Order: sequence, then structure tokens, then C-alpha cells
Amino acid sequence: MAALRSYDVLDTAAEAEFDDLATLAARICDAPTALVSLVAEDRQWFKARVGLETAQTGRDVSFCAHAMLGDRVMVIPDTTTDPQFRDNALVTGPPHVRFYAGAPLVNAEGLPLGSLCVLDTRPRPEGLTAFQTQALAVLSRQAMSLLELRRALKARDESEQTTRRALAASEYVGAWDWDVVTDRVVADERFSEMYGVDPMVGLAGAPRSLFVGAVHPDDAERNQAEVRAVLESGDLYVSEYRLVVPGRPLRWLLVRGQVYRDHDGTPNRLSGVVVDITDRKAREAELADAVTALAASEARFRAIADSLPQMVWATRSDGFHDYYNARWYEFTGMEPGSTDGESWNGMFHPDDQDRALGRWQQSLESGEPYEIEYRLRRHDGAYRWTLGRAMPIRDESGDIVRWFGTCTDIDELKRMDQARELLSQELSHRIKNIFAVVSALVALSARQFPEAKVFAASLRTRINALARAHEFVRPHTDVSRPTVGTMTLHAFLQSLFQAYADGTGAARIRISGDDATFDDQAATSVALLFHELATNAAKYGALSLEGGHVDLVTRAEGDRFTLTWAEHGGPPTAGAPERTGFGSSLATLSVEGQLGGRLERDWTPDGLRLTVDLPATALSRRRAAQNVAATT
Repeated sequence: MAALRSYDVLDTAAEAEFDDLATLAARICDAPTALVSLVAEDRQWFKARVGLETAQTGRDVSFCAHAMLGDRVMVIPDTTTDPQFRDNALVTGPPHVRFYAGAPLVNAEGLPLGSLCVLDTRPRPEGLTAFQTQALAVLSRQAMSLLELRRALKARDESEQTTRRALAASEYVGAWDWDVVTDRVVADERFSEMYGVDPMVGLAGAPRSLFVGAVHPDDAERNQAEVRAVLESGDLYVSEYRLVVPGRPLRWLLVRGQVYRDHDGTPNRLSGVVVDITDRKAREAELADAVTALAASEARFRAIADSLPQMVWATRSDGFHDYYNARWYEFTGMEPGSTDGESWNGMFHPDDQDRALGRWQQSLESGEPYEIEYRLRRHDGAYRWTLGRAMPIRDESGDIVRWFGTCTDIDELKRMDQARELLSQELSHRIKNIFAVVSALVALSARQFPEAKVFAASLRTRINALARAHEFVRPHTDVSRPTVGTMTLHAFLQSLFQAYADGTGAARIRISGDDATFDDQAATSVALLFHELATNAAKYGALSLEGGHVDLVTRAEGDRFTLTWAEHGGPPTAGAPERTGFGSSLATLSVEGQLGGRLERDWTPDGLRLTVDLPATALSRRRAAQNVAATT
């Protein structure tokens, strides 16, 4: 029954090929009725019938259900004298069958599906001639061949439709097939659109020159040479070139294909895929998921996946790995099938295996996309950093049916990042030394010019504030990282205010409120502002008297961030000073000129109250810029 259902033929419309077989059987056997009968669970259904009106009968009265169980033509010369069939309803009643001959329909696996039979309303004691018996057997095999052909064509159509749907799901991928002998290219809609060719022309087939004409003139000669070379060598065809289509921007393409040869080794086809890599060329980015949606035809999918530069893999809905493309086996050196199931995790560095497996289990449970960096063992035993990504494929009800993923070698990028980090740390170290040298020069100059001692001391404290700010935000390794806390505003200010603690070590500048992320672009301005405020408070304000303190409150409110500096317990103030000093001007410049905010001073009897109103992004402008870039 399962085999019969696989042909998807029951209850289908009449087809001339089957009708012709029934007609020919009736003529050869000189019988008024001939049937192509398929036996289902409880009925026999006629794919073709001659001389019979009904399309099916019950299995309990079926002659074919018995005929199909034999290995040769079953002949019943006179049904009225046959003990097995004389009481059959088709014998005792319409259509009053008196003679039956049937050849079984048996598929390639040896499973019987029905029979090709002839019937007569009169007994035929002589049965069939040898020629008629042989012809009936031949026609039954032909009927079986038609069923096999019908199933193969249906599977091919489904495969091609699935492949077309998968290719159509990606705006970056097109497929093509070049008949080298006739010099005609058959292309899908996406490929034709890329080259500026009418999609209907591409599907029907067109001369290769119609497509080649879109290749950039500077790339055309090289591309032609690559095609000639691959036709001669039979190697995998890989080429990158630019397309120039009137009215459209220039695009970069990556073309990968495979040469096919006839029996004498002459190349006759070159087929493959083309991928739009314009974004990768513009941003030096990897095309990680160019063909994630290609989840269909096994043969076509494998051909496309093997043409990609990334390692491609797929799993069942439960996460069982059952497919890897050729690139995976080339990289790992493993035998095909050896990394199926859960064996893939053994290819990772031992220190990464638990993390990779845990992240994969999390994606399987939540349905979230899978993305992780790990070290993958290459065929020579070396471990290389790899970016692994996967997306779930869902059915109409939203259930995950497959996972498709890629592995991209990012080892060189990792090495570049490490080199940049070392260079950044070296530069930062030199800048720190410059701060120390400048501070030392100021101190030395103050000894030479005693009258500048006060100025020199003030300048050195400002330089030291900048040095502390730089030390906090410069790139660090795990060893050199400061112990004052993470990269936040509160941690930075607590480090800056340590010098103003009381004799017991308790903070006299008390920080509270909302913390904020903090980067090096804001560090200098913030360091100068609060250094000036703390220095003035220590000289003239709340910190100049024992018991005095400062409350610094930070608040995040929508798209604004405010900092309020309130001095308490200092000398009484009679209002704003008549003259604005350099420190006040420097504070104003730091807030309004560098951070893009507003600064307000209020001289209360208890001391200075200063409010800084900043955009929420002012303290971490680099992060804000990255977020904007990511969303656009």
C-alpha cells in the first residue's frame, strides 16, 4: 500500500498512454474488455478501462487481487466452473465475466500493485495463445514502466519547484546552466535579472554572448581566459567580476560552477550559481548566509552548497546534523559522514566544546538564531577561529523543520584584532609616559622660576587629572586593567575623587543615582570638569572645612542625562563671584563645547550647586554611533 501511494496515481484523470495500453491489450487478445487495475486496501481502481463503465469495484470481488500475487499471466478459461470465482458477484451478475486473463504489475522492489487484464463475457476454453500471453506480459511491464516514469517526473518537478523557490528566496543568488556544445545558457529569473536579460529569454535559453556582454570591459578578457582554462582542466570554476547593466549601479559577482564531460572527456556543460558580493566588496564583509533559504532539491542543493566559499551544514529539527558541504570536509579532513549527529562538537577546541554545545542547545530550545565564535580543528591539526551561524526554517504552522548554518574562517581577522590591540596598548603606554614627562618638565620649570610655582602646581594637577582619565579608558589587557571598577561613569569619578577622601578613607564627594556607560571620547571633558570643581571645593568650598561634603547625583531621564553637584557644610557664600576664573571657563568649555550640554551655577548660602544637562549619548558617543550604524 505504501508503494502504491508513492506513485500518487489513485483517482487521477485518464491518461492517453495508459488508455493506449488497455486498447492494445483488448485488440491483441480479441477481448471486449481490458483494464489497468490497481488494487488498494478495500477496492480495485482502474487507471485505464476499455469496455467497462465503472471506475472501480470492491476488492472482495477483484480478480486482479489474485492475479497480481503470481509471477506469470493468470488465465481463467471459464469462471462458471472455477471453484474460486464461480460465486463471484461479477460472474453471477453484471458484467457477467466468463473469461479472465491478467498479468501482474510488479515494481522494481518486487511489490505487486495490480494487473493488466482482459475479460470476456463468453468462456474461452482454449485460453490465450502463446503470442497473446507474451504480449499481455510485455504490456503489463510497459504499464509498470509508465507508472515509474510518472513517479520520476513528479519527483523531478517537485525538486525543480523546490529549488526555484529556494533560489527565489534569496535576492543575492542565481543559477545557470551553459550547454557548451550549443552555446546556450539557461538561467533562472534571478540570474537573468542580474545580467539585464529578460527572465523569459533566460528560462528559454539564450546565447552565452547575451549574458557575457554585461561583464565589465576591464574584467571580460580575464573572465574569458578563466572559462577556457576550466573547460580544459575540469577544475571547479570560480571567478569574481563586475557587471555593468544600463540604468543600474555596478555590481560585483562571485561565480562558481562545475564542468561536466561526455564519455570521451569532452566538456559539454558548465553549471553553477552566481552570488552578488557587492556588499562584501564594499565593506570587506563575509557573505555568511547567501543561500540559507536553499532548502530543497537534494542534488541541486548540494551542487549549490558545494560551490560556496563557506562551510555549510544542516540539521533536522531536533538538531541532528545530517549534512555538510564539501568545504567542511576539505577544511577538517574528516571522512564524509564521520561528523554526523553530535560528533561535530569533537572538532572544536576542548576549551570551546561545552560552550558551543550549550549555545546550540539553547537555540534548539528557544528557536533563536545560533551565532558563536569557536576554534575549529583544521585537517593539519591546527585550530582556527571560526564564526558559526545558523537559522531555523519553519513550516506554515511556525514549527521548525530544519536548521541551516555556515562556518566562516575568521582566524585572520582575530589575528588582526590582536595586533591592533597590542599597537593600541603600546601607543597608550607612550601617551602615559608623555603625561609623566610633561608633568616633570612643569615641576622642573617651577624650580627654575619660583614665581610660577603656584601656576605650575595648578597645571600639574590638571595634567594629572588628564592622565588618570586616560589610564581609566585606555585599552587594557586582563593584567593591566585598573581595579577601580568597570567602564562606567560612577567608577571613573570614584577613582578621580579618591584624593579628596577624609582621614578615615571615607568619601567626601558622595556619588549616587543612575550610572551610565562611559568611553574615552567623554573622559577628558568629564575629568577636567570635575577636577576643577573638586579643586575649587577643596580651596574655597565645602571640602575646605572639616565635615564639609559634596553630593553628586546623576539622573537618566529619557534622552537627557543630568549631573547635579551640591556642596554642603562649607564657608557661607554671599552669591556668585564677581570675576570668572580660568577654571570656570574650562568647566563651561568642557560641558558646552565638548559634550554638547548645558551648565548652570546656583550660589546658595550652603554652597555651590551646579547642574550639568547632557544628551543621553554624550558619555558614550562611540556606542551610540555603533547602534545607529547597526540599525541603518
